[in-house]
Amino acid sequence: MAFLTEYGLFLAKTLTLLLAIGAVVLMVASSRQPRTRKGELVVTDLSSELEQGRHQLQTALAGKAERKQMDKARKAEEKARTKATDERSRLFVLDFHGSMDAREVASLREEVSAVIGVARPGDEVLLRLESGGGVVHGYGLAASQLQRLRDKDITLTVAIDKVAASGGYMMACVADKILAAPFAIVGSIGVIAQLPNFNKLLKKHDIEFEMHTAGQYKRTITMFGENDDLGREKFREELGAIHERFKGFVAEHRPDLDIDKVTTGEHWLASQAKQLGLVDALCTSDDYLLAQASHHKVVGISYRKPKSLTQRLGRQAALGLEGALGRLWQQSPWR
Repeated sequence: MAFLTEYGLFLAKTLTLLLAIGAVVLMVASSRQPRTRKGELVVTDLSSELEQGRHQLQTALAGKAERKQMDKARKAEEKARTKATDERSRLFVLDFHGSMDAREVASLREEVSAVIGVARPGDEVLLRLESGGGVVHGYGLAASQLQRLRDKDITLTVAIDKVAASGGYMMACVADKILAAPFAIVGSIGVIAQLPNFNKLLKKHDIEFEMHTAGQYKRTITMFGENDDLGREKFREELGAIHERFKGFVAEHRPDLDIDKVTTGEHWLASQAKQLGLVDALCTSDDYLLAQASHHKVVGISYRKPKSLTQRLGRQAALGLEGALGRLWQQSPWR
């Protein structure tokens, strides 16, 4: 028994030492990596992927003789395609999965610039948008990036499969056409700001808080100081000004809307939003891509920055934790 105890302590010490060495190596490796690393534009031939998937299914369902004929026809088609120039217009597919601070706008900027640099008359852009909104300045910049496409007379279609609310809809309304899956969440055209105030708690524990400003409205609402009615009124005035600008932006791009009816902060399912004019058609992005693939060359574009070692390890840890929690939830009796 004593041997097992000593052996267990030895294993624990060894594991601790290895973890410490690994942490040091990780810190050294991270410090030697360049702070700013240039990303790369990843271009995917979605037309070929769609065609390949269709061909694989047709081959699997066909008989032996029919399969040979299909293979021969496909090879002849590919040979003819390599010799001829593809004169079809291009459909560039971009993806935007927005976070609260809209940090994805950095990649969107690069993707939009790349499209503008190569676009020809007749080319179009499909943006698959998913965002519940976030900070005003971040999503305002994202909408401005999409406006660059409109300014260059490049047709822009936005597809909403899950959600485009608040700042997400600010982006969507720039498009020539808005598509949405029937149960997607659309709308929430409003502005919200909230923060706790710990002033009473600080006073209860005899903690003094001082804040000095120059300018009457440099700080209207504070977390630790005592807020007054004048500051609250000014804060609400600022929110109202942002909301009015938001309403004006949506009305500018969707002039047929009853703007006062749809800018109450409410959100709707896409089937309801279509009746209000917030959405042009009920359709998933997949259906739209399949319909366009027959007369467009579909090209996927994404800008990716290489992740550091710590980011990759953190990503793996997060995925592992998410998977473990998912399995625990599936096995729990509270589902």
